[in-house]
Amino acid sequence: MPVKIRLQRHGKKGKPFYWIVAADARSKRDGRFLEKLGTYNPNVNPASIDLDIDGAVKWLQNGAQPTDTAKAILSYKGALLKNHLAGGVRKGALTEEQAEEKYQAWVSEKEGSVDAKKDALAKAEAAEKAKALEAEKEVNAKREAAAKAEEVEEAAAEAEEAVEATAEAEVTEEASNEEE
Repeated sequence: MPVKIRLQRHGKKGKPFYWIVAADARSKRDGRFLEKLGTYNPNVNPASIDLDIDGAVKWLQNGAQPTDTAKAILSYKGALLKNHLAGGVRKGALTEEQAEEKYQAWVSEKEGSVDAKKDALAKAEAAEKAKALEAEKEVNAKREAAAKAEEVEEAAAEAEEAVEATAEAEVTEEASNEEE
């Protein structure tokens, strides 16, 4: 029975969520599987991957063939490297301790790069929020300036009307005084 390590789609339309499974190659994409190895969520940045590395290595050593996407995920999480190092141990090129030390060094380096990416994304998001806040402050300042200018115009118009009303009242008063 040929075994594939592949993705099994879950989630709703437009929001995929995948299980990483070892399944018979003849079964349907979302059908029966032999073992669930982990999950993959591409909806977040960076994508979240939860993988049973030892289980994946066991299936790889038993001859399971990963699909292209599953191979990329296994490589990203270090399962392929661990399988490669285990092959070196079986051949006698490495000891178990050396292989584990190399694997842990790679994992710590990978975690550093992932943390750097998360930090860069957080900084970009903070910069975007600061830019939006600055733009909003600018719009509010323009709005306040326009409101003050409108108030000044209204006050000037009211003052002008008051002056016209007093002038008209004086003219009317003068006209009534002349009539008398």
